[in-house]
Amino acid sequence: MGAAFEKGTLLPAELKRYADPATEFGVVRLTDPSHESRLPAYYGRILSHRGDSLVYASDRSGSMQGYRMDLKNGQSREVANDTGLLPASLTLMPDEKSVCYVAGKLVQMASLANARVRQVYEIPAGFEAGDGFSVNDDGLYALLVERRAERYRLRLITMRTGAAATIVETGDRLSDPIARPRRAGILYRRDNDLWLVNFDGAQNRRLKLEPGTTGPGMWSPDGREVLYLNFPADKKQLNNLRTFTPDANEDRLIARTSQFVNFGRNSDASVLVGASASKASPYVLLLVRSVRRELTLCEHRASDPSRVTPIFSPNSQRIFFQSDRDGKMAIYSMNVERLVAETEIE
Repeated sequence: MGAAFEKGTLLPAELKRYADPATEFGVVRLTDPSHESRLPAYYGRILSHRGDSLVYASDRSGSMQGYRMDLKNGQSREVANDTGLLPASLTLMPDEKSVCYVAGKLVQMASLANARVRQVYEIPAGFEAGDGFSVNDDGLYALLVERRAERYRLRLITMRTGAAATIVETGDRLSDPIARPRRAGILYRRDNDLWLVNFDGAQNRRLKLEPGTTGPGMWSPDGREVLYLNFPADKKQLNNLRTFTPDANEDRLIARTSQFVNFGRNSDASVLVGASASKASPYVLLLVRSVRRELTLCEHRASDPSRVTPIFSPNSQRIFFQSDRDGKMAIYSMNVERLVAETEIE
């Protein structure tokens, strides 16, 4: 059981620096693996605009709550304390003045300035939160999966008023809703497929992707393409990264990978970072799209590689990932400024 403390209390850094055994590159473990710390969903807004702070969940106080870490010194403050908080739901609002999250049947918004909490939305009786919550780029809408028995529905919530509309309802399992940048569309998972639907529920369709099993997917920065992992039915074939253009129904290969099972992109999608499921080479790797070349960064050695969740900082100079290699799940970071060109922060 962790120690209880008041929201806003400044907590000491838990940083540990080491040289990776495989590459000798420097790695920083940001959280202590004696307690559980997790990154939110890969499609959430996890890092501040300038990349100087990180939102994450931890049970260091005895229950899973939300924290914001100052990446300059490693110190953290609790920013969300609620019964039943879902770690994957934590997301920084676009103005970076508050965090939003799901706790039990409530969608909550907590101010970073004064710790005040505002209830945005309450899940109706008979339903509970499903697997997936996110906020769109301008912070006007939230997307939430709800479920009741074997029924699932995707809800569009107006953040200002808390009004909600059902966009999709089905007996298929729904998860991972991601708003389309610059357009009123939603990418979401329906069973093992990726689907696209408008905010008004129109043009709801399954994307015609490469045969095989579809892994994680995400939007390109401009919202024109969906980047996704494809797991071929033939297990002798390599997992591959692909891109699909919804407006043209065009699917193209980005690159074959060293068995990536999840990935992240930098802010212009020119470089990808992935986690390999290879038992012989449990690595985090960079993949440069222009030359289809991989570079090994470090070992992750996670018991479940699909949970490593590698992501880039907004300026592409740092990567973050999580692993239980040292005990409980902890968060790690690496500087990659010598390997990846800096990207502009819009």
